[in-house]
Amino acid sequence: MLDNRGCTRTECVPRHAERELTEDDWGYLIYCMPVPVPDSSHRPASLRDYAYESLRTAIVDGTLAPGEKLRDAELESWLGVSRTPIREAIARLETAGLVRTERARQTIVAPLDERAALNAQAIAASLHELAAREAVAQLTAADLAQMTAANERFRLALAANDVAAAIAADDDFHAVAVRASANELLPALLEQVTPTLRRLERARFSSLAGRASVADHERIIRLCADGLAVEAGTAVRENWLTLGRMLATAHLADPAD
Repeated sequence: MLDNRGCTRTECVPRHAERELTEDDWGYLIYCMPVPVPDSSHRPASLRDYAYESLRTAIVDGTLAPGEKLRDAELESWLGVSRTPIREAIARLETAGLVRTERARQTIVAPLDERAALNAQAIAASLHELAAREAVAQLTAADLAQMTAANERFRLALAANDVAAAIAADDDFHAVAVRASANELLPALLEQVTPTLRRLERARFSSLAGRASVADHERIIRLCADGLAVEAGTAVRENWLTLGRMLATAHLADPAD
């Protein structure tokens, strides 16, 4: 019989069946149509997650602009997946406030909403505070080294006014405590609010000079190393509440905005 790829080539017959194909095999050949075998090194673990992550990234980084219509056919062509995982991804994005379904089932990228972002920030700050408090007793020397390395990447990105790299490094910094907390609910909860914050930061600021400073991160690392869970949690919370101050400063600089 043929191998599980359904290939019609003679070399695809199992090695132990050392014979050429005969007329008796044609029934199998007709039934087992050739199916391309995807490269497993590039195949996503879940098409639903792949579609969601791809669309989320495109919305957060501005590739898909506010108000842009999301058409299933175009998304299928771009992502190379069927409509089902795309619609499931859009449902998740709508829950996170990144897309909006209007009349006639038309789906668009949601407009930027500062109020929604600030509400999301308050939730994110509380969640990260909880993560830090729960993580401090579990953090290892390797964890602290990862935080220090992420903070160095953050410093270099700020110096270069590289908003994307600064946000990525900041995410890496805080992800250490989230992982170490071993609280299985935190990642999913943070996924619902963090993209909204990051989207506004990318759209509103050409520089993150007013964002949490390198010194703030260094203080968090020291508090974690000293085992001061409550103090570390408070510092992390303050660290995440800087977006409001950045927006206030931006509005003062441009009263007409």
